[in-house]
Amino acid sequence: MTQTVRTTYGASLSPDATAFAHIVDEGGYPRAVQRFLRGWRASSSRDVELPVDGPVYRVLHSADGHWLACEVAPEGGSRSQIWIVTTDPDDRLAWRIDSWPAGAQEGTAELISWDGTKVAAILTGDDGVGSSCLINPADGTTTVLDRRSGGRLVDAWSGAALIRVGPRGYRELIMLRGLTEIALLPYDPGSTTDTGVILDDHGPRRLRAGLEGEAFELYQPAKTYGLNSTEGYVRALIRSENGAEYARLLEVTMTADGVSYQVVAERPDCELDEFVVSDDLSTVAMLWNLHGASELQILEYADYTLHDPIPLPGMVASELSISAGGSMVAMTVESPDIPRTVELVDPRSREWERIGREPSSGPVSDAPTLETVTARDGLEFTGWLFRPPKHVKSIGAMMFLHGGPEGQGRPGYNEFFPALLEAGITVFLPNVRGSGGFGRSFMHADDREKRFAAIDDVADAALFLVSRGLARADRVACCGWSYGGYLTQAALAFHPQLFAAGISICGMSDLNTWYRNTEPWIAQAAYPKYGHPVSDRELLDKLSPLLRAHAITAPLLLVHGLNDTNVPPSESQQMYDALRALGRTVEQLLFEDDGHEIDKRENRAVLLKAMSEWLTTAFNATP
Repeated sequence: MTQTVRTTYGASLSPDATAFAHIVDEGGYPRAVQRFLRGWRASSSRDVELPVDGPVYRVLHSADGHWLACEVAPEGGSRSQIWIVTTDPDDRLAWRIDSWPAGAQEGTAELISWDGTKVAAILTGDDGVGSSCLINPADGTTTVLDRRSGGRLVDAWSGAALIRVGPRGYRELIMLRGLTEIALLPYDPGSTTDTGVILDDHGPRRLRAGLEGEAFELYQPAKTYGLNSTEGYVRALIRSENGAEYARLLEVTMTADGVSYQVVAERPDCELDEFVVSDDLSTVAMLWNLHGASELQILEYADYTLHDPIPLPGMVASELSISAGGSMVAMTVESPDIPRTVELVDPRSREWERIGREPSSGPVSDAPTLETVTARDGLEFTGWLFRPPKHVKSIGAMMFLHGGPEGQGRPGYNEFFPALLEAGITVFLPNVRGSGGFGRSFMHADDREKRFAAIDDVADAALFLVSRGLARADRVACCGWSYGGYLTQAALAFHPQLFAAGISICGMSDLNTWYRNTEPWIAQAAYPKYGHPVSDRELLDKLSPLLRAHAITAPLLLVHGLNDTNVPPSESQQMYDALRALGRTVEQLLFEDDGHEIDKRENRAVLLKAMSEWLTTAFNATP
């Protein structure tokens, strides 16, 4: 219960592969750290000092390797800022580069990438309109590339920009070059095209100088011929479901004659999670998603040679980064027995590099098994089952529901599970309909009025645990975070007879009040998933647990960070008030210095203790 958790993740390799920056979470808020792999500083590191208290969500090396950009959320709130430091450990200067008009209330600044010597970012104000920008860190000069409601900058390079448009589940990419807006793919409603990288305009994307033989020319400006010339073209690699059931890797080429695309890599049984391409365009690293587990493959981009998967040191990998010449790939790797950790691999030798660092640590558990549940309407969905150690007697089971709803329960590391398993609590991560990673049809299977079926899936997962003898019928609990918190409350309200307890962490209780109080850009993106707060008000009322609070009989613990602007704390407060008025067993756990993710390590320790006590008390209440 008190074992220290230390994790490292979110690496960004330097262009020359001699260093990398990453995030360390071991106490207080997660912070950025810079580590050195080669040269006279090899094996040393330094904390990136920022004059703001809050979790660092992302850190990125600049194209020339001289700067680090950091995205940080003050006090764990949902609104972020962007700060710049140099990569010189002896230079402690840090300055903020996102700026807002005089008199305007600050919104959120999201770090996207570097475009040469400028930071590509999205600045979103209270009106919910996102401004896709390039910011010069030297003087703070901001150039707006695009400004639209729901617009999101994905990549910028040499005068071109990729912008993601559309709501959740219906997203596509467009290319902007000056005043020209180009659709990349044919119209295919219900598909998601969400990430991409601009490759070139008759030349490598970024050209940098390095110490390890990766010597290139630095940052060329855009060519003058452009798309109005027969010799000009722009290519991009994108991740898309367009024209397919599962996300795959496509290459799109834009010329004066139009746009064409070809499939670079696809698999018939699983989705492409993410990819990264080296700046010399030699190497593409890809992560595939197999029921939530990861598989790493390397593609030689010159001739599209696809190599056999490289075995991973853990079950789940994410957050790819690659050096300019493709000699090194970094990623975050995790498993139930491996807390999140940064790992480095040479894609050519396929050897993992041992780096001098304090290892990730924390309580661990055995690997889960993949189970299949058949819903009442015949749909099958899977989930990962964690069992208590053999020497521990089972006292009950808890389902843990992911957020999103397009998130996914994966066999990665969860610091809460080991203590629960040691207490005899089986943990099940069901991926009910609407979860991501299983194709576009499955992801859309909970849209709007279909959400009732997703709530039923939670009930069917509980019945599965009982039918398999994994828990008694009166000792099944439900827990979830964000959308999973909503789904927990909904399951307790629609199927009260199945649950002995519930824990909702930063979850919605009333979809209509959530629409009114959440960030505008979050609300606008959610209309196709949940329904519109005007035209679908009646549906949202029927789906809202708060309006069925009278049906909830299981003890419910409501957890919230008071700085949460994604799902405001009022969502937990109004459910707490309603259940208190009904005389139900309900408690609140609030964190005044945290937000939607409950990032602060000390707060997570308090949350774990509260979860364990809440569940063991509920299970022991039944003889």
